[in-house]
Amino acid sequence: MINNDVFKKLRVALELKDDDIVEILNLVDFKITKSELSAFFRKEDHPNYKICGDQVMRNFLNGLIIYKRGKKV
Repeated sequence: MINNDVFKKLRVALELKDDDIVEILNLVDFKITKSELSAFFRKEDHPNYKICGDQVMRNFLNGLIIYKRGKKV
């Protein structure tokens, strides 16, 4: 399973919208646009499909922790 599949499944399971994911990534100072984000959720044969790299996934997961739990004090 590649990062794109994991990202899609987390998005559906947590009922996250594009704005939520952009906000989550901003929590860890990782800037991404909605169009860049939508490329990760396209089918592999689509011309605008993009592979979700480890850096994006790592930042998303770190941001998700902050989003759900809050910042460390």
